[in-house]
Amino acid sequence: MDASKIFGTRVFNEQVMRQCLPREVYESLKSTNRAGKPLDPEIAEIVAGAMKDWAVEQGATHYTHWFQPMTGVTAGKHDAFLDPMPDGTAIQQFSAKALVQGEPDASSFPNGGIRATFEARGYTAWDPTSPAFVRDGTLYIPTAFCSHGGEALDAKTPLLRSMETVSVQAMRIIRLFGNTTSSRVVPTVGAEQEYFLVDRERYERRLDLKLCGRTLIGARPPKGQELDDHYCGRIRLRVAEFMKDLDRQLWELGVPSKTKHNEAAPAQHELAPMFASANIAADQNQLVMEMLRIVAKKHGLACLLHEKPFDGVNGSGKHDNWALSTDDGINLLNPGKTPYENAQFLIFLCAVIQAVHLYGDLFRLSSATPGNDRRLGGYEAPPAVISIYLGEQLTGVLHDIAGGYTHSEEASRTLLDDLAVLPTLPRESSDRNRTSPIAFTGNKFEFRMVGSSQSISFANVVFNTAVADALEGFAGRMEQAKDFDKEVQSIVSDTMRDHGSVLYNGNNYTAAWVEEARRRGLPVLPDTLSALEHFLDPKNVDLFQRRRVFSGVEMHARYEIMLENYSKVLTIEAATLLEMVRRELFPAVVSYAGKTASAFNSLYAAGLCPEQVKQHLEELSGLANRMGQETENLSALLEKASHIEDSWEHGLFMRDEILPAMEELRRCCDRAETITDRSVWPIPTYTDLLHRV
Repeated sequence: MDASKIFGTRVFNEQVMRQCLPREVYESLKSTNRAGKPLDPEIAEIVAGAMKDWAVEQGATHYTHWFQPMTGVTAGKHDAFLDPMPDGTAIQQFSAKALVQGEPDASSFPNGGIRATFEARGYTAWDPTSPAFVRDGTLYIPTAFCSHGGEALDAKTPLLRSMETVSVQAMRIIRLFGNTTSSRVVPTVGAEQEYFLVDRERYERRLDLKLCGRTLIGARPPKGQELDDHYCGRIRLRVAEFMKDLDRQLWELGVPSKTKHNEAAPAQHELAPMFASANIAADQNQLVMEMLRIVAKKHGLACLLHEKPFDGVNGSGKHDNWALSTDDGINLLNPGKTPYENAQFLIFLCAVIQAVHLYGDLFRLSSATPGNDRRLGGYEAPPAVISIYLGEQLTGVLHDIAGGYTHSEEASRTLLDDLAVLPTLPRESSDRNRTSPIAFTGNKFEFRMVGSSQSISFANVVFNTAVADALEGFAGRMEQAKDFDKEVQSIVSDTMRDHGSVLYNGNNYTAAWVEEARRRGLPVLPDTLSALEHFLDPKNVDLFQRRRVFSGVEMHARYEIMLENYSKVLTIEAATLLEMVRRELFPAVVSYAGKTASAFNSLYAAGLCPEQVKQHLEELSGLANRMGQETENLSALLEKASHIEDSWEHGLFMRDEILPAMEELRRCCDRAETITDRSVWPIPTYTDLLHRV
């Protein structure tokens, strides 16, 4: 397989457009894609015809407006190109109107009260900055999704808005530093994707995996990841075939899948793409998640994207690598060899520091889900405290400049220079901190908190918007400054004085850091509700409204959607746990206890009364009794929750009452699993799922 020949073959990319569009139409569309110029409506009819002809050649019979509602996944209704004629024949047509605008039912998607059931109208609008593609006989057209009143109901619209605002403010900065050639600044993102693969047949026998994406019960296996032998180890043949097929399909769809390897936990793996604009990266990551599931099923596997599908081993994240680049390829977060002399870099670095410090609650919220609540804080996942890791050298540079000192660059060092047969490796200026939620990694910031099942859009909306706000303030100061260089130094000094408390280069896992973070005034928000409580704080509403990323109505709608989703997820999990215990586990334990009692009676009648058998039977009987009691307790709590009308109070009840009750029932079940005959345990165990792929 020649990857270069198949890459993008199912994408309506610039190469295809150059071949099938008139030159002036191609140039107009390219200027929209690359320079962000307004779309010329006059070219839509020509583009629609060319897109349809190309898609039909690719085997497409239908088209869909592919959008990202507030469900975390994608949606679209599929319409045929086919149009019947009066003479009984048919032709294939695709008009400019069909390309530019669609009309799905807006009240059937999460909308936070913006649309009532009887107010169904919503619109999808073609996003020409993200290329269309063909998959499974359908032309997919990336689109934005809004209500009849124009409010954003999706993940894409605010992302595009945030990209525009950060570009405007970043351009002001680079113009001040003498850049006259770049015309646009683009946030670029590389989204690493972690996931688990388990055997499909065993997956189908676990109701919790099918309905919730995670195991609600399950005792730890004898071997987990203690030996560190899975990380970057040999890829099993079955998994290697899956990865090969996945790469091929992603490459055809223009997704630059670059890296694949085993992750730390058994059955856990990672895929990393090349960088793209934040908008395209978000679209492509949705494709990655969809294709992971589809390709896994073809190979007799099931892909788990939940943040914590198995207790006691690594969870799965999605490392969002964020940077700013000009349209002509200049990375504005590249410090160069002498960062202490790179004033432009220092300004952008300070903008990120200020943004994260002032809006740490929003960064935390952008990664907050019930699944991620279970993942954060251990097993290589960062804690729920937002801080920035810069490394000692770069932190020292900022402190020196802020203090008015002259920074002296330390001598370059190399690695392995004592072994002549090996190449000499240059030593990087700083190590990496895998416990930090936001780490500077050479020329980008790696936001490690995003959950594996989440869309990356909201995290990048927060990044773009908060940084844009900081840049606007810096640009205003620099434009008015009488002494430009002195003002740059003042900005660095002020940033370190006012926002330097967000910098932390140590071990984020320690209890001491949590207390230190509180002392510094950093938000410590351990769960989704704690973070969500701050979304509508005046400073956050003001930020998004000033930057024209969210209106007040849109923010309230998203608040309601996230709150409702939290309760719904936990309700489904609790109901699923109850069904599994009542219909599978409890009967199995009772049946096994009965068989054990019968065996004990036989031994007793024969004059043999081993104490261990008696103790085993007593524990089984006690566990069965506790399982019954905890089942009824959880059931009663779930019934009580269903009558709580206030959405915030309902969420609190789910967190404070339902979750602990679920954990108590789980403890009974997990202990029962360890002492029940394996042949009668009704569901696959952790050993079955993690070690038998």
